[in-house]
Order: sequence, then structure tokens, then C-alpha cells
Amino acid sequence: MQKLAIVILNYNGKDFLQKFLPSVLSNSPEGSVIVADNASTDQSVSLLKKGFPQVRLIEIKVNGGYSAGYNEALRQIEAEYYVLLNSDVEVTPNWTEPIVQFLDKNPQVAACQPKILSWNRKDEFEYAGAAGGFIDSLGYPFCRGRVFQTLEKDLHQYDDVQQIFWATGACLFIRSSIFHNLGGLDDDFFAHMEEIDLCWRINSAGYKVFYIGESTVFHVGGGTLKQGNPRKTYLNFRNGLTLLYKNLPWTKLLWKLPIRIFLDLIAALKFLLSDRSPKNAAAVLKAHKDFFTNLNTYKSGRKQALKQRVVKKDKKIYSGSIVLDYFLRRRKTFSKVNF
Repeated sequence: MQKLAIVILNYNGKDFLQKFLPSVLSNSPEGSVIVADNASTDQSVSLLKKGFPQVRLIEIKVNGGYSAGYNEALRQIEAEYYVLLNSDVEVTPNWTEPIVQFLDKNPQVAACQPKILSWNRKDEFEYAGAAGGFIDSLGYPFCRGRVFQTLEKDLHQYDDVQQIFWATGACLFIRSSIFHNLGGLDDDFFAHMEEIDLCWRINSAGYKVFYIGESTVFHVGGGTLKQGNPRKTYLNFRNGLTLLYKNLPWTKLLWKLPIRIFLDLIAALKFLLSDRSPKNAAAVLKAHKDFFTNLNTYKSGRKQALKQRVVKKDKKIYSGSIVLDYFLRRRKTFSKVNF
């Protein structure tokens, strides 16, 4: 079995592959590079066959989103560690070694991520993952280096090794055995927040997730759906509710879910009145409607997640509300959150 498989899930990302795949190939001597094409309709496949014959290509016939695409691809790949890497990521020299070495020495660590900086503003953290992710008591995600829309400059404040709650799907290192034992990513999420769900299950099963600041990559972000796109808004709000439903015990779910719904509806009102974005407001309402309509389909995932739980209390979940901290208490950066 090979040590490391770097797997790029591609959907209509021909330009990103052309731009960033060479950096992956030249800076990844430890790992094999594989592109799983998720039923692209552009010229991605022909580019890979003609321009990158050294890259293994897996062609997926139906686009089931990030979750289903990676699940199908990783069933066909044997390696000790997987790296789930977005096509719009530029890697740097020595980006894999510190994380692989850390995983080798720490068998209870299931997943890791590097420092994620913005490709467009290289001195600034990138939205998707930054310096490691957390969630608050109501399931709202935030990061070291990024709280909602506030992005910190990289002043080497996160050049550390730190246990986190979730690692970003933009560049996720994970033990293959644990990935498969926990059932992989949840296809019901399609895209967005599926890695948070997986990391929640990792934590609940008694494993750990870490951030390794010695490794750095640069992420464009929004390669498939840009920030503010109603489709992205829909997926984030629907999947946020699904995340809570799947992973919270009934004693917490019964009172936390109504509060989350109330705060989401305030967000919809903000989209409508302050942001003048009726499409995003409608996306929030549709997300809630579809969550309740499809509740029965999430029951098996909830049953499996709770069955795998061995940890009674998730210590890395912030007990406060990041929404209140950010919007009312004006705590805009991670260091100001009383974690």
C-alpha cells in the first residue's frame, strides 16, 4: 500500500488544473497524484489525458457533489493517508512532510490541515479553513484567522500545532482506515460542511483533528460557487441544520435546533433588508423547507453517527454563541472569542 494519495476532485476546473496541478506535481514527491473528474462538461478530461499523462485519472459518470464524488473515488484508491485537495489550491515546497510525519507519530490523530492562505492576497487567511476550524454550540462554524466575513492577516500568530474541531475540505489529510470505518463523507450534504460533519464524527469516535502551521497552501476559493451565490447559501443553511440533526443527542437537539432556526430566519431577514439580496433570503427559507421535507432521509446518518459515538462531551465545541459574539459583542477575531 502506498503512503500518500493526493486526490483532486475536479468539476469543470480545466483552468485551475492547468494553473495549479504543476505545483502539486513538483512539490509532492512523497505522494501519488490522482484527479477524480466529477462528470465535467468542459475540456478537463482531455487536458489531463494529453497534458498530464503521469496523473492517474478516475472518471466519475454522474456528478453527485463533493461528498459522493470523493466517496466513489476513494473507494478505488489504496493508501495509508489521503489528501482531499481542491483544484484551486497552489501548494508549496514541503507542504506534505510535516503533516505526514505528525500523523506517523500520533496514531490517535485522524485528520489534519495546513495553514490556508488566500491565493489572491497571500498575506491573508482564506475563508475556507484558515488556521483550523471550530463550531459553536449551535453549529455555526468559524476558524482561527476567520470569523464570519472577517479575515485576519497572517502575522505568524498561527504558526503552531493545535488541536482543532474540524479541518477544511479544501486541503484535508486523513487516515484512510478511519475515513472508511466512519463511512466517509455523507452524500446527503452534496457540498459544503460535509467535512465538518466528518470531523464531528471523528471527534465523537475518540480521535483527534489537528492544524499543522508548518505547512502552507494558497487557496483561490469559490471555484465552483462564489461567496454570496444563492446556491451556496442554500447548501450552507440546509447542511447547517443537517449537521446538528445528525450529531447532537436528543437532549440537546430539542432545544438547540429551534434557536438555530430562529437565528437563521434573522439571517434571511438581513439578506432581504440590509444586503438587498432577496435570492439569498429565499435560499435560506428553501433550505429550511427542504431540511424538514427530507428529514426521514437523514435518520440513518444520525443513527450511525450516534452509534459510533464514544465521547460523551465534545470538548472542542465552543459553548458560547459565535453569532452573538460577532454581531452584538463585536468580537471580530478568534483571539477575542472567550474560548
